[in-house]
Amino acid sequence: MCVFEVDYLCNYKRIRNQEYFLVKWKGYSDSENSWEPHQNLRCTQLLKQFYHDLKFEASRISGRQPRDQLPCKLKAVLVKYVVQKALQRKSLKRWERTLNTRRAHKGTISVENEVDLDEPPWDFTYINELMVAKGITMSQMAVGCKCKNCLLKPVKGCCPGISLTKFAYNVQGQVLLKAGQPIYECNNHCRCSIDCANRVVQKGIFYNLCIFRTNNGRGWGVRTLEKILNHTFVMEYMGEIITSEEAEQRGKAYDRQGTTYLFDLDYVEDVYTVDGAQFGNISHFLNHSCSPNLQVYNVFINNVDQRMPRIAFFATRNIQAGEELTFDYHMQGSSKKRVRIECKCGSKFCRKYLF
Repeated sequence: MCVFEVDYLCNYKRIRNQEYFLVKWKGYSDSENSWEPHQNLRCTQLLKQFYHDLKFEASRISGRQPRDQLPCKLKAVLVKYVVQKALQRKSLKRWERTLNTRRAHKGTISVENEVDLDEPPWDFTYINELMVAKGITMSQMAVGCKCKNCLLKPVKGCCPGISLTKFAYNVQGQVLLKAGQPIYECNNHCRCSIDCANRVVQKGIFYNLCIFRTNNGRGWGVRTLEKILNHTFVMEYMGEIITSEEAEQRGKAYDRQGTTYLFDLDYVEDVYTVDGAQFGNISHFLNHSCSPNLQVYNVFINNVDQRMPRIAFFATRNIQAGEELTFDYHMQGSSKKRVRIECKCGSKFCRKYLF
């Protein structure tokens, strides 16, 4: 007996209470599609998605709740939609695999779009380290600490002490400093291992996260799939480090598109900017909120140039699984814009405009 795998379901009809589905078979062309009775199919998840997509689109078209039972024959507009949705899901799953192949952090990435038929941004490249534009040089740390236990027995205050700042974390890795104070982590020249309590941001994203399509016109967003504790590191803003002059030129194009990917590194001086538009990590998809659950911190690890801090996001409160992750674009160090964009964050403290 030959077992064929269902790629997706294309159509539906009911004859004398018997349900039939038009099946696109994996590895075969559309000309090989065949009508199969429900009992022949062993694809529970695909069937659930098919029913869901049909009812969703029928409800959108009619403006009212769909009937529990599907019609005997589908209208052409519904058939077109379920095929487009099936192809989109395949595309999103392929993009999800690409993202997870490229990530170097523990936390996994899932992708979901239950709102529209938009395809993933294939022109976006996932990176795990900051990219430095041609002509820009980062000043590397020349020395490191000699601590055996950087938290409990720091030598000369460990790396933070040498930089005349406080130790940033507790034993759970939660940040103790107020927003605006710099974080100095141990670097490549330090004797401590990657398990050191003063190595948090450099360990990368720990939580499983989901890139999802928002239902109120804010494009893509990010939600957490697990609980995040207050003051915990969540992610770093990744992208290409460029000069402020170059950022000004790129910003004009981004303004016309209504996008916000330029993050000014103005901790001590507004000389450099991180552009996360084309190259970045999951932070590329973070949305703004006037009541955010993430806070920006400036972090220094292997680079001593205070004009180029790494930008880290820490939780401002306990964040429950399923919540969207957001930060305030007006926070210190966040992106500057030249055009007014309407805010759709939905917070009761909403300022109505992003900039």
